[in-house]
Amino acid sequence: MFKFKIKHSDKKTLARTGIFKTPHGEIKTPAFMPVGTKATVKTLSPQDLENLGTQIILANTYHLFLRPGEKIIKHGGGLHKWMNWKGPILTDSGGFQVFSLAREKGFTKNKDFKIKVKIDENGVEFSSFLDGSKHYLTPEKATKIQHDLGADIIMAFDECAPANSSKKYLKEAMERTHNWATRCKKEHEKLSKKQKHKQALFPIVQGGLYKDLRTESAKFINDLDLPGNAIGGLSVGESRKEMLKTIEIIIPHLDPKKPRYLMGVGTPEDLFECVERGIDMFDCVHPTRMARHGAFWTEKGRFSIKNNKFKKDNKPLQPKCRCETCRNYSRSYLRHLIFENEILGLRLMTIHNLHFLLNLMSQIRQHIEKGTFTKFKKSFLKKFH
Repeated sequence: MFKFKIKHSDKKTLARTGIFKTPHGEIKTPAFMPVGTKATVKTLSPQDLENLGTQIILANTYHLFLRPGEKIIKHGGGLHKWMNWKGPILTDSGGFQVFSLAREKGFTKNKDFKIKVKIDENGVEFSSFLDGSKHYLTPEKATKIQHDLGADIIMAFDECAPANSSKKYLKEAMERTHNWATRCKKEHEKLSKKQKHKQALFPIVQGGLYKDLRTESAKFINDLDLPGNAIGGLSVGESRKEMLKTIEIIIPHLDPKKPRYLMGVGTPEDLFECVERGIDMFDCVHPTRMARHGAFWTEKGRFSIKNNKFKKDNKPLQPKCRCETCRNYSRSYLRHLIFENEILGLRLMTIHNLHFLLNLMSQIRQHIEKGTFTKFKKSFLKKFH
């Protein structure tokens, strides 16, 4: 069911194109996955996403577990039917949010309770960021929740330790991640025997920025022999140079016949650099979050629509762009919508940013297949600021 076929490999780099088959359709790689945290990409409908050429979306296990609960989604026929999305879906394990939300000052927005986290070898006890209620998440439970959600690709439960952790702690977190990945695999295999819809489990490489830890982790994760492999713990505050060096350490130890997924990365510059180093799948909230703050991309870089120079500018966000936003609306009008906090403005900016990134990935695939990837990368980055 989950077959990965490499179509073209770049002669000068590790960039390649491929097709990953899932029960809900094929994914052409390299691929970018828009993030639909709570079973929706903010402000967009599934039809919008389909019109943009979205191949696969990501949903967040942590948030859906807390509200409305995986049982309600299962009762609604699983994520695909419940949210009316026909294409592939990937769900993360919830591990990143369990730890990251607890670090964000330890409080929710209304400051009425602390988000506490307690880790042991069996799992994680944490307080909900919604109401402070206590929960205990184990590898088995995280896997069961994702089975109930019904995504095509599910992620192993891991511990994403802070980038500034000591090497001692990063090693402990890595070993926990390995133990939990093994348990996730066992639980996944057990649950898979009882259900009709098939799911692919991806384990996650951890180990901070240490070469020996990343090498050890990559070898362990690869030996689990699952349909694909993911790289976590990057794009969490380290420099781009450090991130790319770490990817270069990991890639030689991952099976080239399986898709490689780099979690949480999605700027145009990073996509080029990471595709060049052999990454096949990406996700990031960046394009949609940028849009909600009035920022947008063009081939010349990143801009803020709030800039006063756009007040009387009747040109589209990006000349010659074929997205719905650029074909119908001016910078002046979009600036007005954003300043008035109109939902339409957020939607139109989101459409443009996702179109820009998804179109860029399509162009990258085309240039890899034509043998002109390196030339295209240099040309694009020379103009992009």
